[in-house]
This record gives sequence, C-alpha cells and structure tokens, in this order.
Amino acid sequence: QVSLVESGGRLVQAGDSLRLSCAASGHTSNMFGVAWFRQGQGKESEFVAAIPWIGGNALYGDFVKGRFTITADNTKNTADLQMNGLKPEDSAVYYCATTYDVPIGSHLSDYQYWGQGTQVTVSS
Repeated sequence: QVSLVESGGRLVQAGDSLRLSCAASGHTSNMFGVAWFRQGQGKESEFVAAIPWIGGNALYGDFVKGRFTITADNTKNTADLQMNGLKPEDSAVYYCATTYDVPIGSHLSDYQYWGQGTQVTVSS
C-alpha cells in the first residue's frame, strides 16, 4: 500500500514559477519511479516528467521544452516538479504517480499508485 499526496497548486499569472510537491507514504521502498501527469479541462491526461526515486536521468514530455524540472528525494519520500515560465496552456490538475516497473515510463499504464491531484491555473 502506497499513498501519494500532491500540494502546491494555485492560481498564478503567465510567466510565473511554481513548485509542486508529492509526498509518498506506506510501503515505498520497492517503488522504482515517480512521475507527474496533468489533465487540462476537457483534455486527456498528458505525461509531464518522471525520474527514478534513486535518482538518475529523467524523462520529460514533449511540451515541457526545458521549462520544468523533476526531482526526487528518497530520504524524504518526496518528489517535486519545478515549473518555470508558466503558460495558460499549462493549466491543469497535476497528478503524482509511482511505479514498481523498471525502467521508468511515460504512459498512464506504467504506474500503479496515484494521488488526488493539485490544481494549477495560469491566467493570461
């Protein structure tokens, strides 16, 4: 059993920066990867970023374009998503997820545990 809780989402203006956090609890020691997905209004879920809990190379979605950075700290069981240069099209509910699978993936089906999400709204 693994639980994930996201935090940090809020209303911001275009060009602002925001850091989201994901806190994991429960039996997390055998989880390999952690990821962020997002889902905008009326849109399908979209892969944002993923990284192994032990660190290493991260994967990023095609639309991130260098603006976002994912980090993981397995000492604290937390994973953050630093978002810079936010745009209105970044508005979405952002979800944290974790997986047993190796290597990390970019698809919804790659992940077994999900948080409730945190709302990010970027105004123009």
